[in-house]
Amino acid sequence: MRLSDLIEQWIKENISQQEGYIDLQRNELASKFNCVPSQINYVITTRFNPNNGYYVESRRGGGGYIRIKKVDFSNSNYIMHIVNVIGDTLTAYESNIFINNLLDKKIVTEKEAKLMKVATNDKVLQLDFDIKDIVRANILKNMLINLI
Repeated sequence: MRLSDLIEQWIKENISQQEGYIDLQRNELASKFNCVPSQINYVITTRFNPNNGYYVESRRGGGGYIRIKKVDFSNSNYIMHIVNVIGDTLTAYESNIFINNLLDKKIVTEKEAKLMKVATNDKVLQLDFDIKDIVRANILKNMLINLI
């Protein structure tokens, strides 16, 4: 496992053991994993964001902390949240993140996730670069709305 994966796993385990959130101090966590604090920032910004179902707040200063909170959505609310977050454009990478999150939360089946990934894949969307991400966003939004 990569260091980023280990840090993510540790944070998720601690969130689930507590009341759905955890307060962290970046330097302490960096010491625990023997890494630089920017590695902690990377994990938090890429893996604990609203797209992945988390809310992050930070307080600076001597007693500062980073609070990571798991947002609990019902399935239809979560789907609508994703539809709203997608916006007008969506890259293939972002699309796969959304679909994997839906699969992890058991909102979609393996088969549905595969179909979504195929429909939003760059190989299928053989369009000009300037409209490809727009079409992908529209396809995924419509697929999600039809799941509700």
